[in-house]
Amino acid sequence: MTVFGRENLNTQKPLPLKGLRVIDSTYMFAGPYAGAILADLGAEVIKIEGPARLDFTRGGAFSGLMAENEAGKDPWNRTSTYNLLNRGKKSLVLDLSKPEGREVLVDLMKVSDIFIDNFTPRVMRGWGLDFPNLKKINSRLILITNTGYGHTGPYSAYPAQATTQEATHGLAAVTGYPGGEPSKAGQSYVDFIAAWACMMGAMLALRYRDRFDRSTWVDVGMYQLGCFNIGEYLMNWTANGEPSQRIGNRHRQFAPQGTYRCAGDDAWCTVSVRDDDDWAALTVAIGRPNLATAYPTVEARRTAHDEIDRAITEWTKARGKIEAMETLQAAGIPAGAVLDGRDLHLDPQIRSRGLLEDMPFPPERAMGSRRPVIGRPWKFSGMAPKVDQPGPVFGQHNTEIMRETLGYDAVRIAELEEQEIVTTRPRWKRTPSEMSLDERVRVGRLAYWDRDYKARLGIDDMSDGDPQ
Repeated sequence: MTVFGRENLNTQKPLPLKGLRVIDSTYMFAGPYAGAILADLGAEVIKIEGPARLDFTRGGAFSGLMAENEAGKDPWNRTSTYNLLNRGKKSLVLDLSKPEGREVLVDLMKVSDIFIDNFTPRVMRGWGLDFPNLKKINSRLILITNTGYGHTGPYSAYPAQATTQEATHGLAAVTGYPGGEPSKAGQSYVDFIAAWACMMGAMLALRYRDRFDRSTWVDVGMYQLGCFNIGEYLMNWTANGEPSQRIGNRHRQFAPQGTYRCAGDDAWCTVSVRDDDDWAALTVAIGRPNLATAYPTVEARRTAHDEIDRAITEWTKARGKIEAMETLQAAGIPAGAVLDGRDLHLDPQIRSRGLLEDMPFPPERAMGSRRPVIGRPWKFSGMAPKVDQPGPVFGQHNTEIMRETLGYDAVRIAELEEQEIVTTRPRWKRTPSEMSLDERVRVGRLAYWDRDYKARLGIDDMSDGDPQ
């Protein structure tokens, strides 16, 4: 019998990437998350940061919250986003702006399997560390570059972030409401698509290396991933000459489809009717079977969509979003409650699948003994990847890596430390926000926070005050 999870530990298979070493010289979301998943899968992942160039998730707008909402003596080690995206890694702080720092990096490349970076193309080229030169350093080293527009083409030197890429890859043109302006899709989802692309590239490159004993450069252009995900619109223009249009929550084939207000504060349920059978079932479920007779075809339903939306809303607003979802799903109708952060932590499907895992913290980190973080969206039979440690403290593994991995003697290590090529104290750091959680709610940075979160999550060994 196939068993998913960690129940039969004595039959566990070894993690697939055990024995591989990955150098992760990336910042923000896409590259770090890819490195984190590789670490979950057993690889030794070494995160490279500069003394004055910290990962942006260690502070500022992209850092999330700090444990207990307290900065402590080392706020750069306490942010939620950093620890999520860099779990399971080692930290080597290295000043790559100096030749001595790049010499250490080259030595590390000689004994590693994969190097991931998200520098703009000119950086590695300027250092003489582009792919042709990396092959001379280590003929088996796999290079993965993750940039906004790739390393070739007229846009390759452009700085990029998801907000602008959603425009250039076409998503903004089809996101929003009829007659409205092009819109961002919400969270920067292309970053996480890029993380999966980097992972897939790593797996393919490892397979290629094992078969042909040759290294590979995986050049990920993030905007291309967005283009891939609007393929139906590209095909519609190519085949039919029809331009894309913004249609809000509605669908080009299915009707009705929409997101409907439910009982409660900012509570919604999305419903999608695929065919006449769904439509008949929906009209019965909401107590309006007459609508099935009045609008028997999808064309008729599309014409009367506003009226139908009002009928569905009359039904949904009288019940909670979970009740609405479960009632409609029981009738065979695709429906989904719009879940927020609290809902996702408590969702029975997520809990049953183990998507949220407990990330343990050592006592000296003063962040509670464990924190729930998102794991991976897939399971393996007989093998259980896991989140086994938080993001590393800044420079935590400097000495270990230089001494044990690179074989440097004490004199060499002392010289690098004296020159501040390696360090454990950042020379530049963002000022953490000192806003209380209630103030964050008032200004809109948080929707809410629960003082009774421990009871909701069924845990009793975290410190009070951390919002979930």
